[in-house]
Formats: sequence, C-alpha cells, structure tokens
Amino acid sequence: MSAATSPHPRHTGHTVVIGGGISGLAAAHRLRTGGARVTVLEASGRLGGKLRSGEIEGVTVDLGAESMLARRPEAVELARAVGLGERLQPPATATAALWTRGALRPMPKGHVMGVPGDLAPLAASGVISDEGLARIARDAELPPTPVGEDVALGGFIAERLGREVVDRLVEPLLGGVYAGDVYRTSMRAAVPALFELAKADRPLSEGVRALAERSAQRQDGPVFMGIDGGIGRLPLAVADAVRAAGGEIRTDAPVRELRRAADGWTVVTDDGALRADAVVLAAPAPAAARLLAADCPAASAELAAVDYASMALITMAFRREDVASLAGGSGFLVPPVDGHTIKAATFSSRKWGWLRDSAPDLFVLRTSIGRFEDEEHLKRDDADLVGMSLADLGAATGLAAKPVATRVTRWDGGLPQYPVGHLDRVARIRAEVAKLPGLRVCGALYDGVGIPACVASARTAADELLGGAGSPA
Repeated sequence: MSAATSPHPRHTGHTVVIGGGISGLAAAHRLRTGGARVTVLEASGRLGGKLRSGEIEGVTVDLGAESMLARRPEAVELARAVGLGERLQPPATATAALWTRGALRPMPKGHVMGVPGDLAPLAASGVISDEGLARIARDAELPPTPVGEDVALGGFIAERLGREVVDRLVEPLLGGVYAGDVYRTSMRAAVPALFELAKADRPLSEGVRALAERSAQRQDGPVFMGIDGGIGRLPLAVADAVRAAGGEIRTDAPVRELRRAADGWTVVTDDGALRADAVVLAAPAPAAARLLAADCPAASAELAAVDYASMALITMAFRREDVASLAGGSGFLVPPVDGHTIKAATFSSRKWGWLRDSAPDLFVLRTSIGRFEDEEHLKRDDADLVGMSLADLGAATGLAAKPVATRVTRWDGGLPQYPVGHLDRVARIRAEVAKLPGLRVCGALYDGVGIPACVASARTAADELLGGAGSPA
C-alpha cells in the first residue's frame, strides 16, 4: 500500500484547511483518508493555485506548472490515488537548449542544476568561453571555501568555478524553478545535494561528477511526469476525491479572521464563523501572516518578511505547417546575462504527446517573462508581452509566423523566494505555530516550490494533526 493511501488511526474531529491550492487539497485528501471531517476554504473562485488548465484555440493547455518531478514519489502517488494513474505521461522529448552567445546551444550533460562535473560536453556546447573553461579547471587548486550554516548558491559556485557557470548555466536553470536571483538563493534550501558537496573537503566539480554518475545509475524511470490533459487536472481530481469521501470544499470563501478558542479554533468567513478542532494553513505568506497576527505574532512577522517573484506565461498557438522549420527539442532556457526579455520557451506540442495528438494541426508553445526584482516588463499589456515574446523567438529560432491565438497568464506574487537562511526562518515559523494546539502550516514557501514538495509538506501537516499534538479527535 502506498504512503498516499496508508491508513491512520480514525479521527472524527473537524479540520478546516485554509487554501485550495495543491498543498491545501493534498492536506484535505490526507485528512479525509485519516478520518477527519474536512472543510476547505479557498478565497478565489477556482481551485488549484499555480496548477491551472485553460484553453487556447479550443485546445486544453496548462497555464501554470506543466510537469512534476517523478523521482520524488509524493505527487505521482497522489495522482494515482485520485484516479489519474493511467493519464500520467513522461515528456515525449526532454532535449532542451540554451539561447546564449547568439545561438541555440545544446544543454550540456553531466551537470547538477547547471554545475558541471564533466568539462567535455560543456566545452563542446559552446556555452562557456575558453577562459571560463580554464577558470572551472582551477577548482581543484583552490583552498576549501567555508559555507557555514548556509551560503548563497551563486556566490559559492562563482568562487569555485567562476561567474560564467553561474550566469550561463545555473541562473537559467534555477530561474525556471524560483524565478529568483541565484546570487541570493540559499544553496541549502534550493539544492541541498550541492550544499552537502560544498561542505566536503574536495573539489566541487569532482563531487558533482560523482553525484551525477550515481544519479544516472539509479535512474529507473523518467525524471519528470505530466498528465494527459494537463497538470491542471491534478488539483481538480484531488478535490473530487475529497468531496466523494465526504469533505466539503468552498470557493469564493476568503477567511477574514482566525482565532484561538477554548475548544479549538474559530474561522471567520463572510458567511459566518466555523468551529474547528484543527486548522491547516495552506495559504501564501501574506495571507498566513495576516491570519496569525493575533495568536502567533512571531510567526506572523517571519511570514510577512517572505518575498515573492511575479511572472507571466505567454501561450501561443500556431498552424503547425507554419512552424515546420522550428528547431527541435522541447524548448530553450535564456540566461539573463544575455539581455533578452524571455527567460524560457517551451515547445509544448513537441514536449507532450497528449497535446500533439489532441491538436495535430496546431503547434502550441509558451514563453515566460519576469524574475524577482526584474518585473518591469510585467507592467506592459498583454499585446506587448506577446510582441516581445515573438521578437525573441524570431531572434532565437528564426520563427516568422504569426500565432492564430494567444493567451497571457500573469502570476503576481506567484513564487516564494528562498534566500540564505530560509530554512532557519521556516524552522522558526513552525516552532511558533507548533505552540498552538491543532494548528499546522504547509505550502510552497516551506519545503520546496515543486509539486512533490508541496504534497509532502501537506502530508506532514495532516499526519501531525491526525496522530500528534492537536489531533482532531
């Protein structure tokens, strides 16, 4: 029996989950599996948070996250538990490129989140200059670089291997995950495997090479997984499973106040107050900070200090015959150092077999714009974002065709940032929250922004309530 469906001691208390993104829904699913009565309150009119499906030219596409890491089991397990197992699909192609130094260049193999372990494919790619390659080779001669309790990812790698590695490899890869600045991103939080290597008394490139080799030996399936019909199906399927199990889910139900009561919690909405034995707070940091201000001011202050990045996804549909000459692969990443507007382009109809098969006469691709503190372009209107995307696509690939349909999806404050010391902040938040019986937090700002990390965060919160302090008995 999978961890996603393992039984818990039965509890019949009432747990309110605040937030209807994938974290909140996963927590609700786990709680119902454990026997708790569950009510989910979502402030907006839809469920799913940053997992969202929509249509372009009559074709269903993802307008938010489009894949999930398959080597972590939590999200795949949840998908199977809610009936999506047969819809799970790996990418049809995972061959990506980098648009840098005036050309599309193959993403070199043998790296860990852009940190190279093998110089041969890196040299062949043309991504790094001869001077940059020579600088990487100096890593073996340098004395150890102290990392302490945490260190900025970009700064450490630049000191060991040079800035070119950071600017042209690490930055575009991490930018796709956090939309952040790697020179401020916590290595310990964002890439813990690299942090462990950094603490070892050995050249970084040597450690990365060994790590990459071990990873390749353990590989027994796809790295990423999608869902036929889009990842946006996942939260809706989880919500259906929660409802089918007797849980209640309300949309357009913002929580105005959260108060500790003598026998649990009072959750105040526009429609009145709900009594709860326990609460899972699965809302973004600003909302969580507001709701905890009265009863947990220390955690509230920590949450209020969390920064978020905004971005936009520009989805475009072309006639397939008009893009026949488009470069192969699943798309490309764009290092900010090259000075272009888009930070990535995904050739969705090539990446996902289900999308290609559902619209054989169309070719869907999407670009992304915006990074932390680099959001000036996001003030422009949708037509401008489409125009800037087409200009960059033309410069990168020679694409001259005009789309038959476009759709711009803006994610304002969508991605929490993980600066140096982030995990210590998370620990302080959780320590303060744990002082209040029957309260737990989960979501992208705590344990990772990927879907499996969000599901794992939700499981932990639910399991602690089901079996530990503050159990809704």
